[in-house]
Amino acid sequence: MSNERTYRHAGVDIDAGNALVDAIKPLAKSTARRGADASLGGFGALFDLKAAGFTDPLLVATTDGVGTKLKLAIDTGYHDTVGIDLVAMCVNDLVVQGAEPLLFLDYYATGKLDVEAGRAIVAGIAEGCRQAGCALIGGETAEMPGLYADGDYDLAGFSVGAVERTQVVTGREVAAGDLVIGLKSSGVHSNGFSLVRRILAEDGVKLSDDAPFAPGTSVGQALLTPTRIYVKSCLAALKAVKVKAFAHITGGGLTENIPRVLPDGLGVTLDGSQWQAPAVMGWLFSRGVSLTEMARVFNCGLGMVLVVTEADAPAALAALTEAGETATIVGQVETLSGDERVHVKHLEAAWRA
Repeated sequence: MSNERTYRHAGVDIDAGNALVDAIKPLAKSTARRGADASLGGFGALFDLKAAGFTDPLLVATTDGVGTKLKLAIDTGYHDTVGIDLVAMCVNDLVVQGAEPLLFLDYYATGKLDVEAGRAIVAGIAEGCRQAGCALIGGETAEMPGLYADGDYDLAGFSVGAVERTQVVTGREVAAGDLVIGLKSSGVHSNGFSLVRRILAEDGVKLSDDAPFAPGTSVGQALLTPTRIYVKSCLAALKAVKVKAFAHITGGGLTENIPRVLPDGLGVTLDGSQWQAPAVMGWLFSRGVSLTEMARVFNCGLGMVLVVTEADAPAALAALTEAGETATIVGQVETLSGDERVHVKHLEAAWRA
């Protein structure tokens, strides 16, 4: 046995890292767009805002992760969709300010690099970038034995977008009487999974069990349904009408996210009978999650909401529908009469429709 001390013997395989870079180069290239060449391998990447068509832009930057949903991917061995979640959590936050996502970078950290799993993860990231219209221009892969157990990994994402200075969406013009349009979610998205996983553990539900809320699919695969990316549809709505505000429904659910885009003194009333939530929401409710907790943890079937005037609502709905969304008027902005800024009535009807 050799006494030579090498990085490989310490648990870091440089050759595997190089193999992963080679494997993902075509994936990054597939996301190329105006302003970026989506090449990998350098120390940094350039982006040309003028080539992307902007004249007086403001930059908007976001960063996020996937959270404990990653444990489901690790435990099931299905790694090909969490990359979409990663992109979605960043780019959906960009578009709420009217910004077009331009570029994306990822950070992938693991205890022991698995080239196949890494490629599947980055393939998902590339798919998310294609859905959002942004370029995957680089990232970082870190192999850190001793910090992560073999098989475990974490993901973080970073995105930059741009919006013309005169077209920033701030929410400041929202007024009483404006209507709230909701866009249907694809499922739990990427928030609330610590609660979901606790329910599974306490109720003895296995990831391999048939999903009662998705017949023909296992619980694990159904819960790994990726977060919907709303970028192109929201940009289409912005071209059709003046959208006064967007709210991405992430951690904090309906009751915590919508107030972030409302001026002081205003609240909204939502009516759950006006939208149909994915069946998984009804299943979570049936496992003992209260209506109040559902509304402050999960998206409850609405992954994004928009605020528009009543006059603009038909054109907004038409643009969103043409862009592939299930869009519905779900509520109205009102003058605040108490401390509750988001009142959700008939929420249970959303998963019983």
